[in-house]
Amino acid sequence: MTDLDEQRRKVEELKRKILEQKRAAAGVPPAPDPAAVEAARKEEEAKQKAEADAQKRAEEEARKKAAEERQKAEEEARKRAEEEEAARKAEEEVRRAAEVEAKQKADAESRKKAEAAAEARRRAAEEARVKAEEARRKAEEEARKKVEAEEARRKAEEMRRIKEDEQRRAQAAAAAQARAAAMVSLQAYAQALKQAWMDGILSKDEETLLATLRKTMGISDSEHASLEQEVQLEVYLEALVDVWRDGVITPDDSERLENLRDKFKISADEHMRLEKQIRQDILKQRLA
Repeated sequence: MTDLDEQRRKVEELKRKILEQKRAAAGVPPAPDPAAVEAARKEEEAKQKAEADAQKRAEEEARKKAAEERQKAEEEARKRAEEEEAARKAEEEVRRAAEVEAKQKADAESRKKAEAAAEARRRAAEEARVKAEEARRKAEEEARKKVEAEEARRKAEEMRRIKEDEQRRAQAAAAAQARAAAMVSLQAYAQALKQAWMDGILSKDEETLLATLRKTMGISDSEHASLEQEVQLEVYLEALVDVWRDGVITPDDSERLENLRDKFKISADEHMRLEKQIRQDILKQRLA
């Protein structure tokens, strides 16, 4: 690294320290910490993932519950079928007994009555079986509809979550692009501002050009004021380094610095501190 590069680096460091002191005295909050921003973003992503995991667990529990209800309905239908089979067997035994009784009595009328009774019981059993089968089918249909409704709700929730994730990613990307564009605009405006103040005088044309740039780049008055303060300090520091590089300040140099101090509103105490620091840095470089 050359002496000039080292000198520039020290000027930048000194400028940064002075700006931080001014901002602290003025109550201006420091720039956001990139590490804190990144940590907040990771925390938000972890929160979103936890919410998605909780949603998946809730959906899984709902599916299990629907399956259990369907299994319970099938078990009840099976039990009803077994009861119907037992009733049918009992009725069959009764019918056979009636037939034996009818044959024993050898009474056609009694046989007819017995057959009529057996037929009535058969019809009753058949009706009961039909009702039980209908109830079983109805229970299975209801269980199937519950499962389908739950699946449809799960899919709808998944689509909603996907759309929300896409919207959040799009908003984050747009915000990042806006921040990057704002940073580029500020840097470009700072360069133009420094170029305008290099001679310590801001002409009408330069004021008009800077106003046009602020309007085009969307730079606020507060941002302009902050950048102008930084640029003026940087110009003054560079002027101090330039006049003290050979260790001697000429009357012209003194007049130039005084004009810059008046223009940039730099106090005598502040000038003395800056000058002392620069002279010490130059002396260290020469002794190194």
